[in-house]
Amino acid sequence: MKYDIYFVDAFADDLFHGNPAAVIFSDLDDKQLMQNIAAENNLSETAFIKTEDDKKTIRWFSPTTEVDLCGHATLASAFVFFNFINPQCTEIKFHSASGELTVKKKLDIYELDFPKDNLQLVNTREAIEQATGFMPNETFLGNINMFAVFENEEIVRKIKPNFEKLKDLDGQGLIISSTSVEYDFVSRYFCPKYGINEDPVTGSAHTSLIPYWAEKLNKEKLKARQVSKRGGVLFCQNAQNRVFIGGKAILYMKGKIEID
Repeated sequence: MKYDIYFVDAFADDLFHGNPAAVIFSDLDDKQLMQNIAAENNLSETAFIKTEDDKKTIRWFSPTTEVDLCGHATLASAFVFFNFINPQCTEIKFHSASGELTVKKKLDIYELDFPKDNLQLVNTREAIEQATGFMPNETFLGNINMFAVFENEEIVRKIKPNFEKLKDLDGQGLIISSTSVEYDFVSRYFCPKYGINEDPVTGSAHTSLIPYWAEKLNKEKLKARQVSKRGGVLFCQNAQNRVFIGGKAILYMKGKIEID
């Protein structure tokens, strides 16, 4: 078996920034094989898109497990589709565990149409302080992640979390965020439960971040930055039940997997 594989830096203007994802368009349906490939790639996510029907079903795997929603690998998958599979196309619909996900190509921006998160205010401030070293202003639990809001960008940037204590928190991972002078808001994302201590740029986390900051700042359109070491910029828009998350992408490598 031979499969084309693409390595794409998503939410990146230049190589070696943003969040790298691997993308494979194939007829693969073997979950264990997909998990083995994702573990071998050792990126935060590898996306597999089935091509045997018109539905274009997408699945995402971290190095240790399958996940229900991944933004940057979806953006990377659309980038591959538009640039290498169907260059005449400017819109693609993926079917996923989180429902139908649309990506539109708008010049050099790839815009994700994702479901909005449902945030519930919870009292986990002390637990998050123990895990991060700083007391958050507010804490929420969404459909997927815990979310903590801090006083300022300096705190968000300097946090060095205790990853073992992060594993004890509810939710898949922890989003931390604050307002910013240069951007509308900044964030970071930690997910040690799934083998990702810190994710460089996390599209799915912005299903929580966008509605929160849109309400707080009374703005429909926002510009955000995830302030990880690699970093990345996201162009965000809040809608009624959806959020739109835009970013650029760039190809790092195209290769071929051969499995006997």
